[in-house]
Amino acid sequence: MKREGSRRVFLRGAARLACAVPLLPLASRAFAGGAGARSIALLHTHTGEFLDVVYALGGRHVPAALAAIDRFLRDHYDGAVGRIDPALFDQLHALRLTFGAHQPFEVISGFRSARTNEALRRRGAGGVARHSLHMEGRAIDIRLPGVGLAQLRDAARDLKAGGVGYYPASQFVHIDTGRVRIW
Repeated sequence: MKREGSRRVFLRGAARLACAVPLLPLASRAFAGGAGARSIALLHTHTGEFLDVVYALGGRHVPAALAAIDRFLRDHYDGAVGRIDPALFDQLHALRLTFGAHQPFEVISGFRSARTNEALRRRGAGGVARHSLHMEGRAIDIRLPGVGLAQLRDAARDLKAGGVGYYPASQFVHIDTGRVRIW
């Protein structure tokens, strides 16, 4: 009889676990409203991928979230993955709060390998610097649905957290974690 009771307890616990496992990805979102939680939501315009993640809790970054963002922001031309500066995520988080945005940032470009950067420069793609901070994982080109590009540019500039480039013809704003500058 004792053995049967143990089996029931085991099966009941296994059933609960089976029901909980699909909810694990949502668990980190539960912390999003907590004190000190910082999150970002991204939609990549070239890959169609979507990511909504809590990347920091309190003063600590969440390593698995940082790795997920690094992979998400990979070079969409050659698949190279670089380490992205978490200070860039803080800028995105601050901009999202500034606008009370619920939509994800649309990402045009994140990390860029040296090979891709040089190919884009040779092709004559506008605004591709020889020593682009995209190659160091310190820059991202974005737009935010429902927010005008000029408004996004001005809010990013007001952060005084790095460089801000304005590309209205290409419909994006560049932000980076380099020195404060505007173009």
